[in-house]
Amino acid sequence: MAREIDSSLSRYITLVHQYPKLDREREVVLAQRWAKNGDPAAADELIRAHLRYVVAIALKYRRYGVPLSELIAEGNFGLVHALKKFESKRGNRFVTYAAYWIRAYVLGYVIRSWSLVGVGSGALRSKLFFKLRRERTRILNLVGDSERADEVLAEKFGVSTTQIASMVRRLETRDLSLDGKVFDDSATTMMDTLVATDLDQETTLSADENRDEVKVAVKRAVLELDARERYIVEKRMMADAEDELSLAEIGRRLGVSRERARQLEERAKRKLRLRIAEISRETGSRLDLDNAA
Repeated sequence: MAREIDSSLSRYITLVHQYPKLDREREVVLAQRWAKNGDPAAADELIRAHLRYVVAIALKYRRYGVPLSELIAEGNFGLVHALKKFESKRGNRFVTYAAYWIRAYVLGYVIRSWSLVGVGSGALRSKLFFKLRRERTRILNLVGDSERADEVLAEKFGVSTTQIASMVRRLETRDLSLDGKVFDDSATTMMDTLVATDLDQETTLSADENRDEVKVAVKRAVLELDARERYIVEKRMMADAEDELSLAEIGRRLGVSRERARQLEERAKRKLRLRIAEISRETGSRLDLDNAA
């Protein structure tokens, strides 16, 4: 295995090659179960059996400087996409169909990684990107003139010399890394030359202090609500997104209608705002609720 494959990736590649291959009959059964019933177990078995092919395709494109792990991850997206569109009734093996989408996702990722501004689009992009550098070097060595080389390339690929020239410029100008050095003999990186957008220390400290004061004030205010209001605040306003209850669920648990639960929530909010304002006056501080999140 190549040196750039680290131990975790090597273990993953070993693992995917341990999943059993599928014969045609089993593949058809699984594909039909997935297509007709949306059976996740069938989909999982189909995906696992074909992960080895993602690795095989990704390995072919690692020479373009993109981490193999990222190529494999992108190829896996292509495999899942292929499963969503696969129709076993057409008589094709899934690996034949999936290979197209796996390769498309991998190639697209290589090109996007090469330059954020892109290098054309569609079939022309892929065709030129993966052949242009090699062909241009070979032709340039033969004709010895860059303009003539571009003309020969344009004729070979069936595009205009303008398109070839534009593609060459983009291929020869890769995106710069912010971690790259400004000068070869300097320790300064491109990142070091960027203007910082962070808040100054005084502003950050003030915001932290306000945040702490608001938390204390909110806790005091919540304790002064009645039981139902406090329950709604805790389950709606103070709960994490995944634990937040709907008004309908709140109403069911409290034995009231959804509308009544909404009214209680609004009443609780009004009480909180008034009480926090009072606490702010009592402590002589200006609590900024908007910036306390």
